[in-house]
Amino acid sequence: MMTDKSAYTASELLAVMSARLLDDGQIVFAGVGIPLLAVTLAQRLHAPSLTILFEGGVIGPFVVPGELPPSTNEQRCTRKANMVLPITDVMLLLQRGYIDIGFMGGAQIDRYGNLNSSFIGDPDKPKTRLPGTGGGNDISSLTNMIVAMKHEKRRFVPEVDFVTSPGFLSGGTSRADAGLVTGGMFRVVTDLALMGFDGENRQMKVLALHQGVSRDQVLNNTGFDLAFDDELTETEPPSADELAVLRKLDPEQLYTA
Repeated sequence: MMTDKSAYTASELLAVMSARLLDDGQIVFAGVGIPLLAVTLAQRLHAPSLTILFEGGVIGPFVVPGELPPSTNEQRCTRKANMVLPITDVMLLLQRGYIDIGFMGGAQIDRYGNLNSSFIGDPDKPKTRLPGTGGGNDISSLTNMIVAMKHEKRRFVPEVDFVTSPGFLSGGTSRADAGLVTGGMFRVVTDLALMGFDGENRQMKVLALHQGVSRDQVLNNTGFDLAFDDELTETEPPSADELAVLRKLDPEQLYTA
C-alpha cells in the first residue's frame, strides 16, 4: 500500500529512504538522529542481521521502540549489546576495515561530499559553532558513507566552511592522493532526491527524484551546479508498512517531527 506525500514528514522520508540503502549482514557505524532511526528501521523491515555500531563503543545494540537514545553515549544504547568497548577500540575496527557503512548528517555539504559539522562562517569569528567532529572524520575517512540531510541551498554549498569529514576532497583522485585509499561518499539522501557521485570526477549527481519533485526544485535548493544521471528515476514513496514501523520506533517524533 502506497501513501501520498502529505501523509509523512520530510524527516520520515529521510529515514525511510536511508533505511532502504542498507543491506542485511552489514555493519553500520551510525550517528544519532535520522541515521540511528534509519538503521533501526532497516533491522525491523529487511535487514535483521544488520549490526549497529556506536561511537561510544557499543556493538550490536537493541534499540527499544519508543525509547530512542538522544546520544550515542547514552546508556539506552547498550541494551542487549553484543559488546561494549572503549572508544579507541571502536576506531580500531574502522582502521582494520571491519565497518561496511558510515552513516551521519552534517550542517553543510559540497559538490564532492565534504561535510562540515564544526562551524559556519569565518573560523576566527564564526557565526555559528556546531558540535564538531567527534568520530566523524575517522568514519568518513575509512568507510563508504551515507549522509542524510534536508535539501537547502544554505546546506548544499559550493565549498564548505570547514572540512570536518572528508568526502572526495577536490574531486578526481584527490582523496586517494591524500592517503585516504578506502571508502568515500556513497549516497546523499535528502527530502528532495537521492544522490550519488560520478566515478571519474567524483562530483555529486542526482540518481533519483522523490515523488512530486522536479529537477528545477532540486537545482533551486542547491548552491552549486548539480548533474543528473542519464537514467534518472523516481523513488517509491514510503509505504504504509514502513511508516507504521517507523512511528512505533519514534512515537513522540523526537527525530521525525
